[in-house]
Formats: sequence, C-alpha cells, structure tokens
Amino acid sequence: MEYRDLGNSGLKVSAVGLGCMSMSWAYGTPDEAEGIRTIHRALDIGVNFLDTAEIYGPYTNEELVGKALKGRRDKAIVATKFGFNIENGVAKGANSHPKHVKEAADESLKRLGIEHIDLYYQHRVDPKIPIEETVGAMSELVEAGKIRYLGLSEAGPETLKRACKEHQISALQSEYSLWERGLEERIIPAARELGIGIVAYSPVGRGFLTGEIKSFEDIPQDDYRRSDPRYQGDNFEKNLKLVDLVKKVGSKHGATAAQVAIAWLLMVGKDIVPIPGTKRVKYLEENSAAFSLQLDQEDLEALDTLAQRTSGERYEPRRMAMIER
Repeated sequence: MEYRDLGNSGLKVSAVGLGCMSMSWAYGTPDEAEGIRTIHRALDIGVNFLDTAEIYGPYTNEELVGKALKGRRDKAIVATKFGFNIENGVAKGANSHPKHVKEAADESLKRLGIEHIDLYYQHRVDPKIPIEETVGAMSELVEAGKIRYLGLSEAGPETLKRACKEHQISALQSEYSLWERGLEERIIPAARELGIGIVAYSPVGRGFLTGEIKSFEDIPQDDYRRSDPRYQGDNFEKNLKLVDLVKKVGSKHGATAAQVAIAWLLMVGKDIVPIPGTKRVKYLEENSAAFSLQLDQEDLEALDTLAQRTSGERYEPRRMAMIER
C-alpha cells in the first residue's frame, strides 16, 4: 500500500483508509467481533488510516476502535471527530464552543484508550461559534500533546481560509465520489491553495456504487439508507442504471464496481484519500486492492458522466443545511 501526504503539514497516511462507522452504527446490525477483525486485517495489510467519531453510536464506535488498537497503536493513524451536543444518544445540534472542544477530546481519548489523537476534525461547522475560536481551542490541544493534526469536515472555502489563519488545517473530510462532485468547483481548489488534503468519505455512494444492492428491499430495516434520498422511489431506479456503467468499466479490468469507484478517486489527485467504510474483512480487502487498478482515458471519460445523471440529493434537508459549499 502506498502512503500519501495529507496536506502539507507532515501527516502521511495509507492511500486508502478505513471508515469504521458501519461497524457500530447506521448500516444494519453491528458485529463487534467482525469489526475488530476487520481493523486488525487493515493494519496487517498496511491500511493504517482509521476513521471514527464520537457521534458514531454515539460513542460505541470509538470504543470498538479502542479495543482493536490494544497492542497495535503504533501501526495506526487514528482520526476522530467532535462537534455535536449529544443527549440520550441523539445529536441535538452543533456545538464547537472551545470548552466543549477540549472536553470532547478528553472523552474521545478515554474511549479510544490512546494518549493522543492523530487527526482531530470538527465534524460540522458550528454557525454559532466563529471558526477562529474553535480552531484556537484545537490548536491548544496540539500544544498539550493531545492531538497531532487538525481537520474540518464539510467546510466551505471561506471557513477553510479563516481556519488556516489560526492554525494549519491538514485535512478536509467531505463526501466525494463518482456521483457526488460538489467539491470540485470551489472547495478542492481552495484546499489545494491552502495545502489541505482531501479525505473522501462515502467513496462508493454509501454502498450504492458497489452494485450489491439490487432493490430497496435489500436494505435492512435498521439501516440508515432507508431514508437516504438517492435510495428512494424513482431516484433508486434511475441511479441503479448508473451502476451498470461502473460495472461495465470494472468487467473490462476484472475489477468490481467498488474498486472502480475508489480507483477513480485515487486518480483524481495524489492529495485525495478515500476512506471506504466496511465492517467485513472481505470488503476491506476488496476496497484496498483498488489501489492497483489503473483506469484508462476511455474509462475516465465514461465515468465522468455519472455526476450529471445522479438522481436525488445526498442528504435530507436538515442534514444538507449543515454542509458548507
């Protein structure tokens, strides 16, 4: 596995990371034992960039990652996120007050069972707190040795510029994939100008671009995607046709649709690191193998048409309102 510089601040991570959320939350019934096996296998094959957050569970995903890291901490680059008021297991709005930032970091460190967090993100920009105050508190955590690098998630160009005046931001984590290209016009250029790496979450469209889901009924009852707009009604049927193109490109190379989607991101830029999420060793190995897939110009031109044909917003209105563009 190749390692990539994430931004220009010295953080180096595996070119393909591992999103850990689904091991505990949102995507059907959790299987902690299989999740831990998946993390162990990731570290064994050189996938060292692990992504979690306090809200995943809430809290239980950080605890799972912490269990998996026992005896293996030196092999992992651990990223986690803060930024919400969490009451009775539910996010009750953004909270990036400096005092809360520090409290949340201490709690994440306890759950993870580690002495420092490698990459600490603000999960969503808090409109009530100036970004300078939040990043100022995060920089104090760096000085205290509790975190190493700073990140933001779903932040827009102006927020990125203001944040970098307070402290270097190493990474911007945002949704980016073949069918979600909203970063390209303004945000990726701004990030590159500022020396910020891009961490692409949902690189296979929350599983849609894998081609594994053939009908809405394939989605478990307790799965978040039952409320995902792109999985609803006519949107589902229209988007299903897009997957056929990804599969066609994959068959040309003896690759899966998921590998095509991840390989495309890896070819967009050396400053982009996809973090496909999975809770199973089988899919971890499949996803990480995408690094070896080389798409040709004909493939890239064909795949480039997907974004214009995607049907449905990527989130419902409440969640879309928390995303800067």
